[in-house]
Amino acid sequence: MNRRLAFSKDYYSGALMVVIGLSAAYAGTTYDVGTLTNMGAGFFPVAVGTLLAFIGILIAMSAKDLPAPALSTTDAHSRLPDLRGAVCIIAGTLAFILLGKYGGLIPATFAIVFISALGDRTNTLFRAAALSIVMCAIALVVFSWALKLQLAPFAWG
Repeated sequence: MNRRLAFSKDYYSGALMVVIGLSAAYAGTTYDVGTLTNMGAGFFPVAVGTLLAFIGILIAMSAKDLPAPALSTTDAHSRLPDLRGAVCIIAGTLAFILLGKYGGLIPATFAIVFISALGDRTNTLFRAAALSIVMCAIALVVFSWALKLQLAPFAWG
């Protein structure tokens, strides 16, 4: 019975992603899509919607390959939900908003990645810090130098 529920949950979530992705791609076609060198307003929704639909298909197809759950249904219902991940992601997003306004791109990126990485119980402080530093370097190259984002790398004061 649990095997069937696991299949249904992943299968239907993948199908929902396909529906949402195709809807976004279809809605994007009502705008000018353009080309890769001259992108129109509809290019991004079409591209992201298509990618979402493709990932949804992969999730739905892989749903049958899931291992059987290790916990019985009584064990799963008796435990409290682990909210650490959700709390860390929300706290990281709030830190990004605050530090993005008062600290700049680099402190905001470090904060969101570091705090969000702590939501995974397998991450250590060192791994979260290392991931944050790497993401700050990527954000600096991509958003500040390549895309010329109007968010300064550091904005103290």
